[in-house]
Amino acid sequence: MSTTRPIQFYFRNKLWQVDDAPVTRTVLQFLREDVRATGSKEGCGEGDCGACTVVLGELQGDGLRLHTVNACIQFLPALDGKALFTVEDVALRAGALHPVQQAMVDCGASQCGFCTPGFVMSLWAQYENQQDGQPDREQVAEAISGNLCRCTGYRPIFAAASAAYSLPPAHFDRQPVLAALRQLATLPSLNYAAQGTASCVPRTLSELGEALRQWPAARLVQDARMSGCG
Repeated sequence: MSTTRPIQFYFRNKLWQVDDAPVTRTVLQFLREDVRATGSKEGCGEGDCGACTVVLGELQGDGLRLHTVNACIQFLPALDGKALFTVEDVALRAGALHPVQQAMVDCGASQCGFCTPGFVMSLWAQYENQQDGQPDREQVAEAISGNLCRCTGYRPIFAAASAAYSLPPAHFDRQPVLAALRQLATLPSLNYAAQGTASCVPRTLSELGEALRQWPAARLVQDARMSGCG
């Protein structure tokens, strides 16, 4: 494996480095405790309720593909080489609401509000990934399949998912994100160590085999990707 280096990812319009966090620090802990981005909530803490949903962006050919993850069970090393988006990043410039957010308001799709940031992120990822037409009900159901709501009964959430496409379209500028991801793609595979813990993120099967030969007792950790927008 390559020599050790920091975890590097794109977040809030710039490249971030993390070099002092244990490998089991979660993305949600990083957001809420380290950068005070408290829009993402902790509900179950087990990846079941979706209140902590954030969106990761990765290169897909020449484009950008977004997918949702449970921040409460996603470890920081998994951010390496990716772009991170939270509910604080969704609103448009000058404070205007994104169509997904505005539709949630217009349709009364939030009651206690605890789960709302997670639903917004799942619907935002779908909105940004599917720019060639309005999704049908089955596609919306798949997009929010990792999000639980105990108040609304889901009807107004489904209504909001449709209503967002009747508002003036608004999509974020992908070019700075793509430029950052291309820069990150030139880095060697992650080999990270801090506070007596270590993690590597192989990019190929040969790198995985090499890592397992070097650390035969290592624990394999699966991506915390959710259903729907991946």
